[in-house]
Amino acid sequence: MTDNSIKTNGLIIGLVATVIIGAIALYQWQGPVSGKKTPFQPVKSKVSEFSLDNGMKIIVREDHRAPVVVSQIWYKVGASYEHNGITGVSHVLEHMMFKGTQTHPPGEFSKIISENGGRENAFTGRDYTAYFQQLEKSRLAVSFELEADRMRNLVLPPEEFAKEIKVVMEERRLRTEDNPQSLTYEHFAATAFQTSPYHNPIIGWMNDLENMNVQDLQDWYKKWYAPSNATLVVVGDVKPNEVYLMAQKYFGTIPRGKKTMLKPRLEIEQNGIRRIVVKQPAKLPYLLMGYQVPVMKTAKEDWEPYALEVLAEILDGDNSARLATNLVRGQQLAASAGASYDIAARLQSLFLFSGVPSQGNTVQDIEQALQTEIEHIKNKPITQEELERVKAQVVASDVYEKDSVFYQAMQIGMLETVGLDWKLMDEYVERIRAVTAEQVQQVAKKYLIEDHLTVAVLEPLPLENNSGMKSTGGPTGGTHH
Repeated sequence: MTDNSIKTNGLIIGLVATVIIGAIALYQWQGPVSGKKTPFQPVKSKVSEFSLDNGMKIIVREDHRAPVVVSQIWYKVGASYEHNGITGVSHVLEHMMFKGTQTHPPGEFSKIISENGGRENAFTGRDYTAYFQQLEKSRLAVSFELEADRMRNLVLPPEEFAKEIKVVMEERRLRTEDNPQSLTYEHFAATAFQTSPYHNPIIGWMNDLENMNVQDLQDWYKKWYAPSNATLVVVGDVKPNEVYLMAQKYFGTIPRGKKTMLKPRLEIEQNGIRRIVVKQPAKLPYLLMGYQVPVMKTAKEDWEPYALEVLAEILDGDNSARLATNLVRGQQLAASAGASYDIAARLQSLFLFSGVPSQGNTVQDIEQALQTEIEHIKNKPITQEELERVKAQVVASDVYEKDSVFYQAMQIGMLETVGLDWKLMDEYVERIRAVTAEQVQQVAKKYLIEDHLTVAVLEPLPLENNSGMKSTGGPTGGTHH
């Protein structure tokens, strides 16, 4: 499954939206809520950290509201680790991780989890690959045994690879090549990122998939799938010391693996606007705009990413945000308009705008209207009312998200894997609350400038049985059998 949210709300809400919309039956975000707990009471959870001698990190967050547990293994490898010629290998290997070990034949992993009343799946992003199970708490050892087995003993049968690579290529055709907005996003990203590995799509370029072989996967597995490159995150009704001893039992004997150094591959300074046109059969034209901006990992001023996050909410936080109010309902220029920002990427990212013009209007009208909204924020600070609305939304969203044990684990695993401290998830609300209207104005002036702008326009051609479905650039995963 490939899906890409153009809306960011909260620390990794783009990722959350991707999973909820694309695979809610697979991911099962919702954690049980005690009847004694009101929706606006924050979840108070104790977190413990451990390390095994082989370098594997373990983070356990206690949440005793229901007898369930979520177990996730996060590997520090994703599409941004790949090089030309093997793009998509992280995602293909994720598929093959369900195709058996020396102990468990293809399909048995999912069968065992199901027989134990659990749910499981996996996903690949730009900066990570993760595997998860949600189980009744007494079944946690089942998850550990299976994950430890495939961390060390994966087999890659050529006949299984031959079938699965076709599945991935069909996935690419369906969700990117036959999807005009997704294809536009792919061209857009390849233009906006020149030297950054974010240039490449998570699912890979078709030519690389067509020429991929089992040895490519074997080399990738050997290079990155090791305890020293993994974080085990467990959230739920558990005792941390018991989780640690169980992890020691199943993962502790696995060799550390060789340390792999990753080259920076930083994006070059952009010194002028970049524009592309994508001609594709489609129902409607489509506009994408993106400005190069820092993220938490790269920002020199630690408040700036939070100010950019608030800016995205001011523009596109809900139906009362500026884009919906002014472009969609007010001027009625746009059928839809959005803004988003990926605060927790591993590398420099983009502040995104998107829009589909309403009948009788053009993408040029949308672009001009978006630029007008940007200039308004640059020239006049946002109102205190807007700022308080956004902060209230962030608080409410954070509380609801943490009602899910799965989402808590997602936040911890993602932050740790991109090289940030998981404790940032608990600081997020206070950091947002500290943002001022002047800071929002400052980041708009500093970063939303023409020299750092990339614009992509989808120019529709006559339709020939094309769906015109919307999908852009987030994690890739799906059902594995």
